[in-house]
Amino acid sequence: MFKSKINVAKTDTLLGENTIIEGTIRSQASMRIEGRVVGEVRCDGDLTVGEKANVESHITARNVTIAGKVKGDVTASGKLAITSTGQLIGNVSAASLTIEEGAVFSGTSMMSTAANEPAKKQQEVSG
Repeated sequence: MFKSKINVAKTDTLLGENTIIEGTIRSQASMRIEGRVVGEVRCDGDLTVGEKANVESHITARNVTIAGKVKGDVTASGKLAITSTGQLIGNVSAASLTIEEGAVFSGTSMMSTAANEPAKKQQEVSG
C-alpha cells in the first residue's frame, strides 16, 4: 500500500496539494507532486505523484511512482510503479514496470534496460 508520509531524506522538492503549475518543471533532485501540474516534468532524481495529484504532463525521471492521476507519456530510466490508487493514461518507457491490483493503465509500454536504449519488448495494455 502507498504510504502518504514524506521521506524528507529522499524528497527535495514538494509541490503541495493546493499548488497549480502550468509549464515546464526541471529538477536535478527528487520531487513529490501533490497538486496539479499541466506541462512537462523533467526530474533527474525520483518522482512521486501523490494520491491527490492530477498531472497532465510528459514526465521524464529516474524512478517514478504514481499514486494519483497522470495523463501523458512517462519515461523512467529505472522503475515505474503504479500503486493501487494510481491512474496512468499514456505511454510508458521504463526499465522496470510494476502495476498494483486496482491501478489503471491505458497505453503502450516499452521495456528496456535503459530508457534511451532500444526497447527489448513492447506490449499493448489497456485497463
